[in-house]
Amino acid sequence: MKITVRQLTIIGILGAISLLLGSTPLGFIPVPTPAGSATIMHIPVIIGAIMEGPVVGGFVGLIFGLFSFLRGGAVLFSDPVIAILPRILIGIFSAYSYKMVKNRIGGAGIAAIIGTLTNTVGVLSLAVVKNYLPNWETALTIAITHGLAEVVLAVLITVAIAKGLDRARLD
Repeated sequence: MKITVRQLTIIGILGAISLLLGSTPLGFIPVPTPAGSATIMHIPVIIGAIMEGPVVGGFVGLIFGLFSFLRGGAVLFSDPVIAILPRILIGIFSAYSYKMVKNRIGGAGIAAIIGTLTNTVGVLSLAVVKNYLPNWETALTIAITHGLAEVVLAVLITVAIAKGLDRARLD
């Protein structure tokens, strides 16, 4: 696996954006759900995956996951498997789903959906398996009330960024 200067630069920039989003209220958009906000911290991971593929997406996801683990917050994020693994998989699954769709803008929307669901399903499933959540019904309730808002936000933001990248011909 050889990483180019361009890929390393993209990892650094998107990793820094992930840290900024997680460290400020910018990463949490108010939505009318019981959670009160939806995170957009996974979007830089999806953008990295779209721009440069699964390796870059995976590394940006690793930065996101390490930040979640080190920052803590909810008890389940003190578990490195829950905090890190789903975030790496966001980049990998988003990259391959983007490559499967021939239309670049449509592919960005699909990558946003797949990436967001990878994060939501991965974190909640591991939380149930490791007994941080009491049962699958609780996980499903969280996924529906919280995850759907995140999917919508991710698609809107990712497609807008993908259109900008397409126009600028940076990807």
